[in-house]
Amino acid sequence: MERRAWYPESAEGCLALADVIVVVHFAIVLYVLLGQLAILLGGWRGWRWVRRPLFRLSHVGLIVFVAGEAVCGSACPLTVWENELRALGGAPIEQSSFVAYWAHELLFLDAAPEAFTVAYVLFAALVVGSFWLVPLRRRVAREGA
Repeated sequence: MERRAWYPESAEGCLALADVIVVVHFAIVLYVLLGQLAILLGGWRGWRWVRRPLFRLSHVGLIVFVAGEAVCGSACPLTVWENELRALGGAPIEQSSFVAYWAHELLFLDAAPEAFTVAYVLFAALVVGSFWLVPLRRRVAREGA
């Protein structure tokens, strides 16, 4: 495998960067899952922040991207990047940090790719449908502005 110019020079550096990537990847998954829970709960409870466009558009954008990757049969760029760095570092996930190991274990479940594709597409449909259930906040024009 060819080392990209901006990759760390040392094996330890590659493995540390791979650990950071898997933790960020896990945080993105939590954002999508917990974000949807917050949208549904917040719509019911009247939380105004769940109607903010930046939050909602970033949320739907992430899951639509993931579902699109799955439908096209493409690998997640974060997974590819992490795998490249682990290969360059010469150590499997089992030799990573405690946090990175568990983030990896929770992220990469053992199931058929088709099952993940169906799950991603259904979840994306739920997220898109939540725009109907909990619409975006409309800006109200201020008087005198």
